[in-house]
Parts: sequence; structure tokens; C-alpha cells
Amino acid sequence: MLRIYPGVLVQCDPSIKSIIVKIDNEEHAFIVEELDDQTLVIKENMMTTLKMKLDEVLKETQNNDESSSDE
Repeated sequence: MLRIYPGVLVQCDPSIKSIIVKIDNEEHAFIVEELDDQTLVIKENMMTTLKMKLDEVLKETQNNDESSSDE
């Protein structure tokens, strides 16, 4: 059966793509298709949620980097 999802083409660095894939592996709710190492199709209705989750992960990473450089 064919399913059609409205999607958004997202191009990003491979490092950001790997974070998005990791987030999607937890819920399987965001990625429609992985096109190459820098391009994804994301479900249009999930973009806001994905952006928030990505921001959280990036903030955590940044905080970890800052705390380890202080030592």
C-alpha cells in the first residue's frame, strides 16, 4: 500500500543529519526518506517538534563541551 506524507527537504551537515537520525531512531516519527549523507525528507507536520529536539541535543552538547574545557 502506498502512503503519501507531505514532506520538507532538509539539507544539513552530515554531523547534524546523524543527530536527526538518532532522534528519529528513538520515535520513528520524523524521517520520511534519507536521500544522501546531507539530505533528508522530514514529515512536514513534525518539523517544529524535530527542531525543538535538535536544539535540546545541541545545547546539551555545547554545555558538555564548555564544562570539559573548564577542567
